Amino acid sequence: MLTVFCFLPSAHAQYAYKIAKLKYGGGGDWYANKTSLPNLIKFCNQNLRMNVFPDEDIVEPGSPDLFSYPFVHLTGHGNVLFSDSEARNLRRYMISGGFLHLDDNYGLDKFIRREMKKVFPELEFVEVPYTHPVYHQKFNFPNGLPKVHEHDAKSPQGFGLFWEGRLVCFYSYECDLGNGWEDQSVYNDPEELRQQALRMGANLVQYALTVNQ
Repeated sequence: MLTVFCFLPSAHAQYAYKIAKLKYGGGGDWYANKTSLPNLIKFCNQNLRMNVFPDEDIVEPGSPDLFSYPFVHLTGHGNVLFSDSEARNLRRYMISGGFLHLDDNYGLDKFIRREMKKVFPELEFVEVPYTHPVYHQKFNFPNGLPKVHEHDAKSPQGFGLFWEGRLVCFYSYECDLGNGWEDQSVYNDPEELRQQALRMGANLVQYALTVNQ
């Protein structure tokens, strides 16, 4: 299997890698949750002894730079649109070892399911069983995702796309996981809930950087 990410330029040589947020078309707010990834990176570096560059990058789905990131995060509330070439690039990224985390920030579901069908027309999202390693990395989540914010009185669910048995895309639904990574002042969530969200996010990053490779 190809290694997706490459070493960073010498100016950032003290860091092993960077992670990125996906800037997609269609008019949806890809830029939502501005403090979430920096907080997750800080948490991973402190608690998992990772060596991730402190600031997120922004990458577009059709860019060759996509292959520089072992973990890419997509969030938002609205429309998502991938061109055919972007869908092909995303497919190559995940087949080659990249990991895509989709986080429904409420309102994303119908759009992201449609667009991911362009990426993997032969695959269906399936609920990831609670026994899967993604729930049992550094932190143990025997009952699946934590519930950060309430919207439709639905339980949180973690869906996945599996390519040749390997989880290449994890979709956190009815969870608002990324909201839980935000600065505490943004939503005033209880600190324990924020910690649960950060722990689950750290599991996703750890899985992408170790098991998924």
